[in-house]
Amino acid sequence: MDEPRWLDEREGRAWRNFLAIGGMLDRLVEQQLKEDAGLTHAQYAVLVWLSEAPGGEVRMTELAGRAVISKSGLTYQVGQLEKAGLVRRRSCESDVRGIIAALTDAGWAKLRETAPGHAARVREVFVDGLDHDRFANLADSLEVLAAHLRAVGGSSTRSGGSNSN
Repeated sequence: MDEPRWLDEREGRAWRNFLAIGGMLDRLVEQQLKEDAGLTHAQYAVLVWLSEAPGGEVRMTELAGRAVISKSGLTYQVGQLEKAGLVRRRSCESDVRGIIAALTDAGWAKLRETAPGHAARVREVFVDGLDHDRFANLADSLEVLAAHLRAVGGSSTRSGGSNSN
């Protein structure tokens, strides 16, 4: 059996910082979304992905891939959004097994109402933490890493994203 390729000091430090930063960012963003809109971060992400789909609707299986969430997790989140009147589900006309999730008018309104505060919070806790050049390098590096993860089977999400997510 081959010896594992252990992380060196710099790699280990980067990995630990990445984990800590991810957790902190998620908590800070979740707090803002809960306070301002009564939404979880996952629910907001679902609304954003739906808003970027043609007509504000997409098949649940595609939405799960885009939102990088399990199908069961997505079903739960969409169910909560449906109870709140922000999303509706319907059968897919071309495939009886398929389910379409679609933003309602209330969902569009909630997203328009929530996006400015969310963008301000993301800017405060993520973008403004680095000077312009360092942030540009981070953005480029994250794009490369996302492509690498997709190639090794991490997700079917596209690169880039929304300025409101």
